[in-house]
Amino acid sequence: MSNAMYNKMWHQTQEALNSLLDKESQKLVEQEKNPVYIFQMLATFYIKYVQIFRNLENVYDQIVHPQKRLLIRKILDGVMGRILELKNDMVELELSEFHYFDDILQDLKLAPQQLDIPIPKYFLKEKIEVIRERKKILAQILADSGLDATSMKLAIKSMPFEEAIKLIQIAERARQGRLRALFMKQIYLQEYRAKQARLLGEKVADTGAAALRIQKVWRGFCQSKRTEREREEEMIFLGMNPPPLFDQVSATIIQAEKVSLLRSAVQLRHEEGYREALVTIKNDLQQTEGPDIKESLRDQIRQWFIECRNLTGSFPEYPSVEDGGSAMIFSHKTPEQVIEDIVASQEEEEKNKKKKKGKKAKKEEKKKVVKEKPKVKVDELMRQELKNLKLAVNKEIELPVRAGKKGKKKNKGKKGKRGKRGKKDKDLTADRTIESLFKELVEEGLLIQARKVNLSDYIGEYSYLGTTLRHVSIEPMPSLLDVRQLITLYGILPLGSAAVHEKAPLVKSLLLAGPSGVGKKMLVHTICTETGANLFNLSAANIAGKYPGKNGLQMMLHMVFKVARQLQPSVVWIEDAEKTFYKKVPNNEKMNDPKRLKKQLPKILKLLKPDDRILIVGTTQHPFDAELQSFCRAYQKIILVPRPDYASRYVLWKQIIQRNGGVLTKALNISCLAKVTDGFTQGNIVKVVKGVLTDRRIRQQTQKPLTPAEFIPLIASMNPVYKEEEECFKNWYAKTPLGRKRVLSLTVGGREKETEKGKKKGEKERKKNK
Repeated sequence: MSNAMYNKMWHQTQEALNSLLDKESQKLVEQEKNPVYIFQMLATFYIKYVQIFRNLENVYDQIVHPQKRLLIRKILDGVMGRILELKNDMVELELSEFHYFDDILQDLKLAPQQLDIPIPKYFLKEKIEVIRERKKILAQILADSGLDATSMKLAIKSMPFEEAIKLIQIAERARQGRLRALFMKQIYLQEYRAKQARLLGEKVADTGAAALRIQKVWRGFCQSKRTEREREEEMIFLGMNPPPLFDQVSATIIQAEKVSLLRSAVQLRHEEGYREALVTIKNDLQQTEGPDIKESLRDQIRQWFIECRNLTGSFPEYPSVEDGGSAMIFSHKTPEQVIEDIVASQEEEEKNKKKKKGKKAKKEEKKKVVKEKPKVKVDELMRQELKNLKLAVNKEIELPVRAGKKGKKKNKGKKGKRGKRGKKDKDLTADRTIESLFKELVEEGLLIQARKVNLSDYIGEYSYLGTTLRHVSIEPMPSLLDVRQLITLYGILPLGSAAVHEKAPLVKSLLLAGPSGVGKKMLVHTICTETGANLFNLSAANIAGKYPGKNGLQMMLHMVFKVARQLQPSVVWIEDAEKTFYKKVPNNEKMNDPKRLKKQLPKILKLLKPDDRILIVGTTQHPFDAELQSFCRAYQKIILVPRPDYASRYVLWKQIIQRNGGVLTKALNISCLAKVTDGFTQGNIVKVVKGVLTDRRIRQQTQKPLTPAEFIPLIASMNPVYKEEEECFKNWYAKTPLGRKRVLSLTVGGREKETEKGKKKGEKERKKNK
């Protein structure tokens, strides 16, 4: 696509945004009390904002003009913030983290995939060099301290020489045995053929019958192939099977990717040129207009001297540097003076515009920056000039006593202020650099390297029956893609954009609860990968024995959060989060003191501000073991991560087999595998696929295609997540603050009538919007 096409897309998206803002403002004026109708309205706005966000992200990523990109970036961040606000409103209204839009998507004629929230590419693009440098430093520290993952893999346990020889002998004897068996099989077959030939040699050969038999077999073979081909064509025509070359990447997509890379290079060149132009224009303005600005400031300050003397009979005190210098003079003007100054400045600007009509808009932007620099020099000159005026006109001398009193008063105020700040933000490592703290945390294993896992690797499918089940008062289990969306909304978008994190509803902590193998740890690493965040590990098992005592714990937390703030965005991960809030500590864990962070965690959360892009993420397999009240107080958002449903298992089997080198054929019934593995997690499926698809088996696929029977033995050796365990998680979640509110709201009488009424009204409204 050309620049003109992206400009057109931007224009259309901006029109859609303006139209949506108008509709939203109209709806807010209307007084509506039906919660179901309000949810339908919020959900419609949410879906439309997501579509606008998708288009804007595409435009921002591809457009090459730097100044246009600055404007689009502001709109993009604003739309992201609005999506998070609408999500927050829907959560408060429905009292659930998961929402289902099946009916609304159907009315708007949208596919479920269009609800997927994209991750802006600028999260990583704009700081790719910083991320690379940080990874390099982290890898170097790990290598120097002998903690590098690759070096640990290479450090295999040594084997005695005699044992190694014995292993080689066993392998060689096995090889020779296989060869001997193959040789004996060939001899046996030769003897068998010779015997058959002798028996058949006695009969008279009928060439006609032999030819007929050959024809029969060949015609049967040809007909079966023809039937198979026709059936395949019919299935493709009906849309039941994908067409040939369906999974192959088309030449158009490859060309589009190449163009996208070229656009990125052009973007960088234009960005560098824009920065250089800003510096050049600033220097030019300082040289050409700097003297005029200084003279104008001096004239205005002199005018202030005269006005104050006419009003009070004496010259004023010049504001100190701490008070802002000449900036304070103009802030204390009377309304009449302010109006006069505004009129004068407007006239001055109009004159300047006429004189410099042909100059670029960048100069206008830089004038404010240029005006700030001369103020310091002007203040110094005008202070001296004021002293001279006092001496010359009034014979005034600045009394040391007055100055002393004034200074004493100021010092007193400053001392009190400084003392208060010192108590609040006491820096325990003021004498140390961030680099040294970073190194120490890496060596202690508190700052770890995140695995490179993209959010798209968390495979799943949408839940198509969510709305239907809720209409019959059945609370559906969330799908894997519902979980993926929440991770994007609560974790990735706020951490990736400072503007969104400061202004959108603030999420400081997140808890991922679910059975083993559903991908909780993977999602933590995904947040770090997609945002370029640092990963700190404060799990109970990881901090056991490190920085002992109360002072040691305080120092450890200070170091972690100081580095996390300086190198934000950062993720603080607490694995087995229930251990911090144990009801009763098991005897075998008492030595590790797993509840060290119980009192500190709420204090840390209070200290986190909107400009601190730090997210605390807890993961747990046994949330039932924790004290519910304190556990839920520490984690602001609780996400229940379920086992995969049938649709998700089908997609999982298909994609994981292909990613591990498997080839999908008709012999491999994916639907059968998805049915058989009901209750098994993503982790189980990955282990099974990797266990079957060895290097040798991958090479054999051309002669021996994969079949479902090969996967069954490994599946049978694993334990699934039983329905009883799933019910335990659902019951536990129903006791959390949000879950409890949801249960209470569903038990209120007349809910069903209200739902039907709101649904009909929402449908009418959507038809009007169309």
